[in-house]
Amino acid sequence: MQEENKPLSFIERMKQRAVSQQTYGGKPDETTAGTNGAACPNCGAGRAKQDGLTHCAYCGHTFITTSLTDGHYIRKSDNSNT
Repeated sequence: MQEENKPLSFIERMKQRAVSQQTYGGKPDETTAGTNGAACPNCGAGRAKQDGLTHCAYCGHTFITTSLTDGHYIRKSDNSNT
């Protein structure tokens, strides 16, 4: 038999599949590495910039002032189940 007509071995077929295989979910999005942070204006401590963070963990400076109101299931005065 000639080399061109010789069937591929199991290993050769696996190698061809590995080279032609596409990744699941398509191509990944390329993003640059980094952090999203901010500093406390009062003491300068670093903090993660996330929604809902109301006070500095070090000095207690208030970032967001909120006032609770009575709702259907939550009361503004005492929210414990007792």
